[in-house]
Amino acid sequence: MRVVVVGGGVLGTFHAWEAVRRGDEVVHLEREAGPRGATVRNFGLVWVSGRADGAELETAIRARELWEQTSKEVAGLGFRPAGSLTVCRTEEEFAVAKEAAARRDGGRGFELLDAERTRKQNPALKGDLLGALWCPKDGIVEPREVLAALRKQLETSGRYSFRPGREVRDVRDRQVRTDDGTIHAADEVWLCTGAWHGGLIRELTDDLPVRRVRLQMMQTAPLDEQLTTAVADADSFRYYPAYQGPALDALNQVPQATVADDHKMQLLMVQRTHGGLTIGDTHEYAEPFGFDVQEDPYDYLKTAAEQVLGQRIPKITRRWAGVYSQATSPGEVVVRRTVADGVHLVTGPGGRGMTMAPAIAEASFQAVGR
Repeated sequence: MRVVVVGGGVLGTFHAWEAVRRGDEVVHLEREAGPRGATVRNFGLVWVSGRADGAELETAIRARELWEQTSKEVAGLGFRPAGSLTVCRTEEEFAVAKEAAARRDGGRGFELLDAERTRKQNPALKGDLLGALWCPKDGIVEPREVLAALRKQLETSGRYSFRPGREVRDVRDRQVRTDDGTIHAADEVWLCTGAWHGGLIRELTDDLPVRRVRLQMMQTAPLDEQLTTAVADADSFRYYPAYQGPALDALNQVPQATVADDHKMQLLMVQRTHGGLTIGDTHEYAEPFGFDVQEDPYDYLKTAAEQVLGQRIPKITRRWAGVYSQATSPGEVVVRRTVADGVHLVTGPGGRGMTMAPAIAEASFQAVGR
């Protein structure tokens, strides 16, 4: 079978991966010279811990399995089964962690740690804390390296061709026309166009239950010690669906810092293989988004990270904003639509794209009977 995949991010690349794995010939199109979207602007977290029970959690756990399997085939993903610690600094925060650890966790493996055990798990956490919620299922990959590593492996099949710098202008009769005039005939087309909801996508379907979300993040120079786990602060409890319950209701009565509330913030912190820290993030939901980045959230994140680490963070070397596509229908992990004969659109994984892409792609092919 001949397959055309449109979109060079992690979702499109794993759809290409699944097609090649099934023996298909794949042409993979990307409108940029190289991917510049949400895939390379995130933490690289394979984040199981905060997912909602049901389909979302099941998809995340399956994706975690697939990431580990794929890392054995593909050099350069930077996969580490590091787990995560959600650090608690107040009694209200610790109560949420305790409640989460006490109930059935759907396979997350939650464990409540006191301060001593938290520091034993991650000695870099020298700040004041009461304890943490440990999730051994969480993992890390390298977002700036994943796509090139996957494509390099795909090319060894002899059935894969990556063609960047081609924007798709038309899809009809199982033919994909790009802006250089090339027509790619296909038995099957997968549109994985990320936060691109207009243009051709709007022509094919104008009722997508999706929105775009903007974030701000930063990266530091190398830290002089190892951060052995991914790290979150307890504001994460407020934004992830896994922690709902009476303890979270009580925590939500305690207001966030004004800047954190204004920018819908949580602290997430991951150490890259080169030693630097990726730190974020904010959430902005109302378009039109600003074209600039705001400094107050960065100042807040810097302070929050230093409180957890108990030391000053290294020099900030990079700052960036990103935009991702998020499904808005309750319970819908991803928006998957057949928009023409043999043409399938997959979008809206939200901030779960890096986590879930392998399992979303696998499910896409299963959904069409492959």
